[in-house]
Amino acid sequence: MSQPFELAELLARRVAGGTPYLEFLRVPHLSAGLYVLPAGGVDRQAPHTEDELYVVLAGHAELRVGETSLPMRAGSLCLVKAGQLHAFHSVLEELQLLVVFGPAERTVG
Repeated sequence: MSQPFELAELLARRVAGGTPYLEFLRVPHLSAGLYVLPAGGVDRQAPHTEDELYVVLAGHAELRVGETSLPMRAGSLCLVKAGQLHAFHSVLEELQLLVVFGPAERTVG
């Protein structure tokens, strides 16, 4: 069964939850969420055990993947392979990201 999502509603749910990341979709082969970093924010994530696709919905920052730093802005997409060290930095404008994990992100706890 298909399920539509509205970005404004997802952003509001993320704010209400008080965390930078909101997972809104989980099926066995993928999961998806919204990740938001404020201007000047610090990305504290660690490498994941899944491949990860970032789609920048709004904002401007740099994404360090290994030793490479990539400019990211609205409309940018980047695949980060499982296990790669990566983090956003130099967040100039609030960064709103659609994050897709394949397979579904492993949860802790």
